[in-house]
Amino acid sequence: MAQYRLLALDLDGTLLNDHGEVSAANAEWVGRAQEAGITVCISTGRGFLSALPFAEQLKLDTPMITVNGGEIWRKPHQLHRRTLLPANLVFRLHELAERYDIWFWAYTSEEMYNKERWIDDDESPRDWLKFGYHTEDHDVRGEILNEIRTWDGLEISNSSPFNIEINPAGVSKATAMEEVCRMVGCDLSEAVAVGDSLNDIEAIRVCGLGVAMGNAQDEVKTAADIVTGSYLEDGVAYMIRQYILEA
Repeated sequence: MAQYRLLALDLDGTLLNDHGEVSAANAEWVGRAQEAGITVCISTGRGFLSALPFAEQLKLDTPMITVNGGEIWRKPHQLHRRTLLPANLVFRLHELAERYDIWFWAYTSEEMYNKERWIDDDESPRDWLKFGYHTEDHDVRGEILNEIRTWDGLEISNSSPFNIEINPAGVSKATAMEEVCRMVGCDLSEAVAVGDSLNDIEAIRVCGLGVAMGNAQDEVKTAADIVTGSYLEDGVAYMIRQYILEA
């Protein structure tokens, strides 16, 4: 059995169920992984404050990857690195959202803004981290993708088939995983990445074991080494049991 030392877990669509909770089975097997000496790292598109309660619930005093790698934490509340999205790009992305009249959101280092609560560009500077769009209109989503792919300075992914997520170029869960591996003293070949969406795909490709959830987007499943159960079937627990601790 390969000796894995780092386990990176996405939250939505992966560790969390449809109620946004960690199931008893997932919590149990995450705990068993920690008892076996494996460093468990939350790796999410969420901001820090939204991800923190799950780290606390699971008693993780370990690195965290938030906003798709825009922030890397040595442990909760101890920031290691933050990569900002330039404000001029944020406001261009916002103008595009307004043009199409679709839902959008944007993370700063302190809070989240969205279609219902936005700010004027003449207000005090903010540390922007990520911008996102959501629409179930495939044509509109495609038009936005086609436009922003022509812009410089963007890393484009998604956390569901209906959204687009934008970070600064070069920022991803994969590059964050490389840094976390350096922090904990292990090789990427000793790391496991688990997720369901395009913001997980590069980490799944570069780690020693890449795991797609049963509910993952098809492209993610193709990139993965294995496919586990869905987020409604405690797929994280099954994967830890079968492929990490008892393989």
